[in-house]
Amino acid sequence: MQATVKWVDGVQFLGEAGSGHSVVMDGAADHGGRNSGFRPMEMILVGIGGCASFDVITILNKARQPVQDCRCELTAERADTVPSVFTKIHMHFVVTGSGLKEAQVARAVELSATKYCSASKMMTNAGVEVSHDYEVVES
Repeated sequence: MQATVKWVDGVQFLGEAGSGHSVVMDGAADHGGRNSGFRPMEMILVGIGGCASFDVITILNKARQPVQDCRCELTAERADTVPSVFTKIHMHFVVTGSGLKEAQVARAVELSATKYCSASKMMTNAGVEVSHDYEVVES
């Protein structure tokens, strides 16, 4: 896996992944930015949610669960000192479908958390308290 981050100006950067996709990262005006893109730490948080969501959807699809929507709502806390690393991350999965089995959703979230999510595992290995929960919404 490869990526390049190129400085544009101020504190704006263009991240380019080996897959050919790009994303703008920028800071707030009080940090010299124009607020024109994700903050780098937001990218990390969204990446963790994306990694875990990928797992949950893949597991539920393999279990032939009728998923119509899956949302991962993330909240995070950061240290008050520099570097302002994540100290806690909570992932709340909202899985919607008609006739979903709650036990299958619970299993998918648990397997992502304990076995499959590389991004989440990196965080826990770094001492971040990562927690998960879920709700099933009948459509």
